[in-house]
Amino acid sequence: MGFFDRMKNGLSKSRGGILGTIAQVFSGADRIDEDFYEELLEIMVASDMGYEVSERILDSLRVKVKEQHIKAPVEAKELLNNSIKEIMAVDETAYDFEEKKTVILFVGVNGVGKTTTVGKLAAHFSGKGKKVMIAGADTFRAAAKEQLDVWAERSNVPIISAGEGADPGSVVFDAISAAKARGTDILLVDTAGRLQNKKNLMNELEKLNRIISREWPDAARENYIVLDATTGQNALSQMREFSGVCDVTGIVLTKMDGTAKGGIAVAIASGSQIPVKYIGVGEALEDLDRFDPAQFVDALLGSEEERNDDI
Repeated sequence: MGFFDRMKNGLSKSRGGILGTIAQVFSGADRIDEDFYEELLEIMVASDMGYEVSERILDSLRVKVKEQHIKAPVEAKELLNNSIKEIMAVDETAYDFEEKKTVILFVGVNGVGKTTTVGKLAAHFSGKGKKVMIAGADTFRAAAKEQLDVWAERSNVPIISAGEGADPGSVVFDAISAAKARGTDILLVDTAGRLQNKKNLMNELEKLNRIISREWPDAARENYIVLDATTGQNALSQMREFSGVCDVTGIVLTKMDGTAKGGIAVAIASGSQIPVKYIGVGEALEDLDRFDPAQFVDALLGSEEERNDDI
């Protein structure tokens, strides 16, 4: 099964939930008027897209409908689809780091799936022929080392870690030294789950950033915030808080298979200048991959052929 099919299966809750009613709006409306747009807006906001993002998408749809002289609602379905894809677009340079020596730091609150994400991305990069190493800098959580050891073994990549209570900065320092000595391409740094209001933990995160910059200044830097899709709009506030502490360069959106409100992915991808880089739609090692907006929207709302079949 390819990742598109995995994603489609993972998004089944959203496809059958609120967003599934969008097709009914297009097939049931007599004409394109303000009532038509208002009904779409209500559905999109209810799906966790957020009011501002939903308005931006519908403004784009209005322009396209007018420019193309569309009269029948059903003819506007693909235009909405394209408007969502455009607003979620990922720059073509987003993955240039894969061709460089790179350190990726993973941040986020407790329980969002950082450690699992590190393990899956280790397998993802290793499968592309990259030399990967994991640094287990989560020394706060008792089971963190054991959990990460399992993922490292499953991904077949080396790991540098320490026991509970060890200095995370020392772990990162040792991992960078080992990575440079072994010719590692990508170093993945797992960190402890941090609540936004825990200032001391946020200071620790800033310290890790300084160590990486000092010890491996030539390495490309990526700072990924891991967000749990099931937390809805809460994920947006987490993104804002962490962006104020470190230069977040990408988003990993996890647990998309656990929410019926798939619109949160649209809100997250469109609500800031930070792109969604990877998306997780299940528990298997292969259930996390690069984020492709076009594939995501087709998996969420159905391809053009599927949408036409619904009419």
